[in-house]
Amino acid sequence: MKKSLFLAAMLASGSAFAVTDHYLLRDGNHVHHLKITQLNDEITVSTDVDFEPNANEKDAKACSADVSGEAKKTGENQLLMKKHIEGQADYCELKIQLSPNGAKIEQSEHCSNFAAGICHFNSDGKELVKIK
Repeated sequence: MKKSLFLAAMLASGSAFAVTDHYLLRDGNHVHHLKITQLNDEITVSTDVDFEPNANEKDAKACSADVSGEAKKTGENQLLMKKHIEGQADYCELKIQLSPNGAKIEQSEHCSNFAAGICHFNSDGKELVKIK
């Protein structure tokens, strides 16, 4: 009985196959986390940062920020996530370049509405390492 219930559950869930990848970058006291989930053709991106001031950021204050939304493939190994800024006509755009071992993030200027102070989603050309 248990085997048949398990088999039925596996068959029912076969049409909804989800894959989630996590990426992480620690740069001094700055931590970047990126999560990409793909469910069939739908891609969701979520990123968060936790920044404590590094030695060269003496007067800065610690901050945390996050943003998430649906993404679209814009090329081979490239994703674009656009998050509308409430009450404005602008969007925060994250361009994500994937590699077999990691991801790099570029942010638009309007993402500062989600990440203030020293916090930012841009990986500054550094690669977030894929967690396996």
